[in-house]
Amino acid sequence: MNTMEDLARQGYAMLPGVFTSEEVERITQRLFEDFAAYSGPAVLKSRDRIYGSRNLLATSTWLLELAQKPVLGDLLEAALGNDVGLVRGLFFDKPPDRSWSLPWHRDRTIAVRDNTLPTTSFKSPTRKAGIAHLEAPDELLANMLTLRIHLDAMTAENGPLAVIPGSHRLDIAKEEPPLVLQASAGDVLAMRPLLSHSSSMSKEGTTAHRRIVHLEFAATKQLPDGIEWNDFLPLRAT
Repeated sequence: MNTMEDLARQGYAMLPGVFTSEEVERITQRLFEDFAAYSGPAVLKSRDRIYGSRNLLATSTWLLELAQKPVLGDLLEAALGNDVGLVRGLFFDKPPDRSWSLPWHRDRTIAVRDNTLPTTSFKSPTRKAGIAHLEAPDELLANMLTLRIHLDAMTAENGPLAVIPGSHRLDIAKEEPPLVLQASAGDVLAMRPLLSHSSSMSKEGTTAHRRIVHLEFAATKQLPDGIEWNDFLPLRAT
């Protein structure tokens, strides 16, 4: 079964070996250089250690170049069309000494410039790390795709991602049993935002981190009701 068929049926597809170990090392190095140079709320720290970012595009717009790699760029255009753009970037680490878990959920919020405008399409305005967010309608989320770049191996030891295949179709009759995913460093997981997923705690005694670059893409720059993306970086220069 090919990647587009996996996305349509399961709501996700794992792309193995997209980045070499040398490329992963360089991506990680550049990210942490950017984090060290940035003092805004986009970078999340605890005990002077960086564990996440809710707004990577404030520090590292070069991440768009990663998605222009043919295997990823071709997938994005096949899934979302020629007007696809990068709208949000997140980074998180699951350090072995400060692990965490997430219950089953879908990624329903998007980053916008202003969440105080009147709207009948969006709801539940919030602010995260100083950025306005809104809960988006299902029709919009169905035309988005997330790429999760694994900077570390994802194993049973370091709190891996679990998914419910088919749940992105919002029809319980089409769902399959939950599945725990594994990945090697350099693999990329493509997933629909409406795919139900969760994450477990790392196992006690593990020394493994689980660092992820999470990039969200949308099919179009246009949003209903005059709402605007906080960022929209076209995949291809016009």
